[in-house]
Amino acid sequence: MDPIELAAYLASAGPICDRCLGRRFAGLGSGLGNAERGRSLRAAAGVPTSPESKCWVCDGVFARVAEWAEEAAELVADREFATFLFGVHLSPRQEAVEEFLDERFPSPWSEPFKRDVNRELGKAFERTLAEQGRAATVDFARPDVQFTVDLETGGIALTVAPVFFYGRYRKLVRGIPQTHWPCRSCRGRGCASCGGTGKLYPTSVEELVLPAFLSATGGTGGHLHGAGREDIDARMLGRGRPFVVEVKEPRVRTIDLEAVAREVNGAAAGRVEVLDLRPGAPDLVAQVKEEHADKRYRARVELGEPVTEEALARALEALVGEIEQRTPVRVRHRRADLVRRRRVLEASGRLLSPTEAEVEVLCQGGLYMKELISGDEGATQPNLASLLGVPAKVVELDVLNVLDGS
Repeated sequence: MDPIELAAYLASAGPICDRCLGRRFAGLGSGLGNAERGRSLRAAAGVPTSPESKCWVCDGVFARVAEWAEEAAELVADREFATFLFGVHLSPRQEAVEEFLDERFPSPWSEPFKRDVNRELGKAFERTLAEQGRAATVDFARPDVQFTVDLETGGIALTVAPVFFYGRYRKLVRGIPQTHWPCRSCRGRGCASCGGTGKLYPTSVEELVLPAFLSATGGTGGHLHGAGREDIDARMLGRGRPFVVEVKEPRVRTIDLEAVAREVNGAAAGRVEVLDLRPGAPDLVAQVKEEHADKRYRARVELGEPVTEEALARALEALVGEIEQRTPVRVRHRRADLVRRRRVLEASGRLLSPTEAEVEVLCQGGLYMKELISGDEGATQPNLASLLGVPAKVVELDVLNVLDGS
């Protein structure tokens, strides 16, 4: 159907405002707004004007756009943001009207009602911000703040995107997990066995690092995402382990990271240190978690029988190469039971006594070091114990470096 004929046919169904008339022909006339496009079609079709308040399509929704924009600005008055996005929930009536229009007045040039409302809300919000001396731009992928307007109730909801920061941490003492472990007896509720804390360990790297970020951003909570994790009884030395801090619902997104590092390091009092802090992005979480960087370990090993320096050197030389390692017994309750193939790239060591050795190993990420030494009842092959022909176990373990290339 000719656009002018279709416009006249649509207008014959009842009073329709310029904007809703023009929206059915949004693909025509570049550079025109829907209201301007609708006025042109109305004039060409000889159709009388209808005010928005009487429009059977939008039912006057656009008259409230400025009000919603002002309400949105109030919701984020005390928040830092650079990007935003609006979305709407249609009422059942509006959904029915959209379906009716597509069935009775199909147009290859139309755009959805939602898109039109969202665009006008965004424009009005930008004008409101400008009046307040602020500015922000639309971001359809990852807005800092997102507003959802319920067109049935008139309510507006705010969603604040988390903010991310990258860094590295050193864990300088043993006995601290990376994240908090709920008490096994009460599962975090608090009981006699955990002293009412709900935790298996008094603190964690996450609990020592996160508070400074929450204080600086005004966030409501957060998480520390590590590039793997060392055992609770192992130290993390060298340049530290890469991590990403995710802060939920921040009020401030740009913070003094040097001051945050000083606060973390001071409060942690020699237990944990953070370094190389910088702003991050959501993609970094997956990148950090999925990266299997090579790692260098140092282990103090207890031997079941005396060995010689020569025997230790031969065993460590034979350890270099591919390792087949089944998921260790100690973590099978929480990790998939499968066989991993990893490589030992370097291995060296020295005897501290005939029954004690210090060993350094450079290996691919994902290799369990304690089981590489003990053999884990044959689940790791080859292993230092079998190569020496004596029982061996790690009594102290340090991660010396995480070689992630950064």
